[in-house]
Amino acid sequence: MKFPKVKLSHAPAGPNAFRRMVDSCELALPGDVVAVYDKHGSPYGLALYNPRSQIMLRIFTRENPETFDLDAFLGKQVAKAVSFRRDILGLERTTDAFRLVHDYGDGLPGLTVDIYGSHIVLEFYSLGMYKLAARLETAFRKHFPKAVFHHRASSYTQEMEGFVMPPDASALYKARINENGVLFDVSFSGGHKTGFFCDQRENRLYTAAFAAGKSVLDICAYTGGFGLYAKKLGGAEEVTCVELDAEASELSKRNANINKVRMDCVCSDAFPYMRQMAENGKKYGLVILDPYKLVSSREERDKGIFKYKDFNRIAMSLVGEGGVFVTCSCSGMVSMEEFSYIVRGAASTAGRRAQIFKKSGAGPDHPIAADYPEGEYLKVIWARLF
Repeated sequence: MKFPKVKLSHAPAGPNAFRRMVDSCELALPGDVVAVYDKHGSPYGLALYNPRSQIMLRIFTRENPETFDLDAFLGKQVAKAVSFRRDILGLERTTDAFRLVHDYGDGLPGLTVDIYGSHIVLEFYSLGMYKLAARLETAFRKHFPKAVFHHRASSYTQEMEGFVMPPDASALYKARINENGVLFDVSFSGGHKTGFFCDQRENRLYTAAFAAGKSVLDICAYTGGFGLYAKKLGGAEEVTCVELDAEASELSKRNANINKVRMDCVCSDAFPYMRQMAENGKKYGLVILDPYKLVSSREERDKGIFKYKDFNRIAMSLVGEGGVFVTCSCSGMVSMEEFSYIVRGAASTAGRRAQIFKKSGAGPDHPIAADYPEGEYLKVIWARLF
């Protein structure tokens, strides 16, 4: 199979090549797989090409383009990804929901894939991967022959990458999953990411250990993950889940019902709710703060950092003396070092002494490519407050 040729003016430090790094390009269409050569004309690898995107080339292999077999490569990458989750991590022993492909970490840039029981959701972040959807499904069917496939792409991705995804009739489906004995209904029709946050699985389990007999507040709870763990596995006395998204808040209530536990699911903006609780003098033994991505571009960085500081400061004021505070950031542009600095500053402003005792990230089914450290997006900090 022949691929259009692209010549680099100089080699990128990581897997992405931007416009300034590209010297010339043959007649390639947006989303094509292209053969990449260095400035001397030597084979460099293969990439997904999109002149519209800020990332013009997503280099996914350094194999020789002249002997490259695309379907064999996709089959091999998918097989390695599945084997890692099944044979190395053994995830199917504790859950039927986990990440199957994590972008650059699994050598398939611009793609994440999650499995929920018999449903597999492909989320596309690049036009190139979207154009390979049928080939990817073929590769996955070898390992999951009865799978029902769903496609997702945010409106932002579609605009930036230049494609329009048709409505998916199967998105109306729901799946019921079992994660460490906690049941969740996952909706494919909306919500964040692919419908559920598999990345917090281990963090939810660890946090539940501090819930026994406590009053728990789960802020930006989405469909109730941390709260449900705290109640069902941790033995919390009472749990309040605060979520602005009405559909997600309703799903929290449903998840509480199918687990046969009682939770107070409040559909509200987190800021006024927290301020009201602070005015009322309410204190909790365990507070979890897991907001949506507050920094998604350089342009909104300063605004997002300020919001993280404000979020953490107010949330800390609701933690009782000696209580545990769990705070998260899923902004890839904010490092763990910077997030730690934000948390320390928020504690100082709130007049609290924070005893940080653990830091963590996404679960092991979200591997990070050594040459793409930006993939280490999730930060979680546990602290005891006085």
